[in-house]
Amino acid sequence: MERSSRDSQDRARALLARRRKRLARLIGRSLEAPAPSGDLPPDRRRFLLEEAEELYWNELSWEQVTEEEGIGESGLVEFTFPGFLALVEGLLLREVMPDSLAPARPRPEVVEDILAFLAGRCLELELSEEPDSDIERQVTTRLIDLVLYRQHDIAVEEVERLEEEAPSPDQD
Repeated sequence: MERSSRDSQDRARALLARRRKRLARLIGRSLEAPAPSGDLPPDRRRFLLEEAEELYWNELSWEQVTEEEGIGESGLVEFTFPGFLALVEGLLLREVMPDSLAPARPRPEVVEDILAFLAGRCLELELSEEPDSDIERQVTTRLIDLVLYRQHDIAVEEVERLEEEAPSPDQD
């Protein structure tokens, strides 16, 4: 069981490495995973990851019930996962307003954990025979890219160019 879990983690890391490499090739610069903050206790890190996972499941479930954003019909993933992406942006926050009572404390290690969760979910969906698994895998792959854009400060203009030039989200 432990070996299977380790193999799954290795496959998820490999998927993330391929997505980063693809984006790096498209924008012409290196995209390395940021260094961890180093001061986040393991229980807080686990809590933040669990919150992100819960947001993912809640927002995905809401979309499946309401079909509000039409993700099965080329809807915008950004509109389907607003809370999830806002959490990611908060975890990467480097500057706060001058009158803020707390300093910015980026948590890139949690964002890496979130990316690993998403990559693991993509791999699970590849093996799934559920009717909507292909759509969910495409959406989750797109979500990985959106998190990578935020993590690596890829500018809006670059993102637009990437979207025009890139092959479909599930190709590497």
